Amino acid sequence: MTHTTSSHTRPRSGLSRQELILIGITVLWGGTFLIIHNSMQHTGPLFFVGVRFITAGLMSAMLFRKALAGLTRHELKAGLCIGVSVFMGYSLQTLGLKTIPSTQSAFITALYVPIVPLLQWGVLKRRPHAMSWVGIALAFIGLILLTDPKAVATIGFSVGEIATLLGALSIAAEVILISRFAISVDSRRITVVQLMVAGVLALLAMPVAGEHVPAFSWDWAGPAIGLGAMSAIIQFAMNWAQKTISATRATVIYAGEPVWAGVFGRMAGEYLPLQALVGAGLILVGVLASELRLPARRKPEGAASAKS
Repeated sequence: MTHTTSSHTRPRSGLSRQELILIGITVLWGGTFLIIHNSMQHTGPLFFVGVRFITAGLMSAMLFRKALAGLTRHELKAGLCIGVSVFMGYSLQTLGLKTIPSTQSAFITALYVPIVPLLQWGVLKRRPHAMSWVGIALAFIGLILLTDPKAVATIGFSVGEIATLLGALSIAAEVILISRFAISVDSRRITVVQLMVAGVLALLAMPVAGEHVPAFSWDWAGPAIGLGAMSAIIQFAMNWAQKTISATRATVIYAGEPVWAGVFGRMAGEYLPLQALVGAGLILVGVLASELRLPARRKPEGAASAKS
């Protein structure tokens, strides 16, 4: 897939407008972990995700109502695919936040960055570079250190950690799908479709999971509606920015998310032991190392002249 560069001009700061917007998204994401973690004391994960994304979808539909008239079958298909990945990613992440701290959730979620090259290899047939494997190994070791000591001893994970890890896989799929469809769809229309799909699927899954509608409380309604408005902005920004920014470049920027989550978590009084901090550091090193490239080998001059 090629990316146009006409709108991807770089200012003197070295970052394009699209990249600056994606950096802003990581800051917003970092603050949502703590908000969701607190909201889970008052509602179930599927209901919360459903209200959040239905709110976001309705807001987007009202804002882009004129553009919706031109919705194509291709855009509907693309929106459905992205919407399913959004539903899986956020539902599993929210489920995990019922039992693990927001800072830990953020660092585990960051694993989607080294996961992206693996999915690109399996789905898009693009083999990861050598440094991608290094990043994956470092991130996995970091994940082991980040888990509960008892879990490390048994080489296993808690339900919350497993759910969050599966959510990270779904988020990686979302990033790839957005880049796959971005240049062939209208960002406004696909944003509405994927948000509504994610919200509807979450509500439909409630009976299957045995989850019930909670009693009304602003403790969950306020965050769900507020995050819904934020999600409408974020999903549109991702669809727009990734028209000119590749999935790999976007994931490098998104790697800053757990750093901001850690800042907000620390401000709220959350504590991580030394082992977990080392694990979190390895994950960050891993996600950054996965995007480094080894210099290409230069052919010996003698070999080159012999061929000539």
